[in-house]
Amino acid sequence: MRTTITAKLINITAATLTGAALLFGANAAHAANKIVARVSLSQQVMEISVDGRPTFAWKVSTGDRAHVTPTGSFKPTRMHEMWYSKKYDNAPMPHSVFFSGGYAVHATYAIKRLGQPASHGCVRLHPDNAADFYQLVETFGAANTSIVIVK
Repeated sequence: MRTTITAKLINITAATLTGAALLFGANAAHAANKIVARVSLSQQVMEISVDGRPTFAWKVSTGDRAHVTPTGSFKPTRMHEMWYSKKYDNAPMPHSVFFSGGYAVHATYAIKRLGQPASHGCVRLHPDNAADFYQLVETFGAANTSIVIVK
């Protein structure tokens, strides 16, 4: 499975779906405009599906033994290109997509820890993947995005 994406590809996909809406009516684009980010805590992987099609799989770091990552199905609540944690000494959280209170999917600079629990509960991604995920959510919209976290 291909694990990288470009903003150009995302924009082409969005334009295609918008074109489908014009040709087939708004319901066709609405149905085809869904993103699901499934995070497996046991596998430490985020799998992205667009319109039900597996599209990307990225290593993540979720909560360590002392810090839980919430499970369930969530919608993005807010996004910040750059956020600094008020709780953890202004730690940088680039390309943050918040989904439950202070929990977010965001970039990490500790890329050697990806693939193993290491965070304070957030879902950490490689900076390139976090930027791509942020762009996907921005392009397709928070209402059309689901973040599903399973054990």
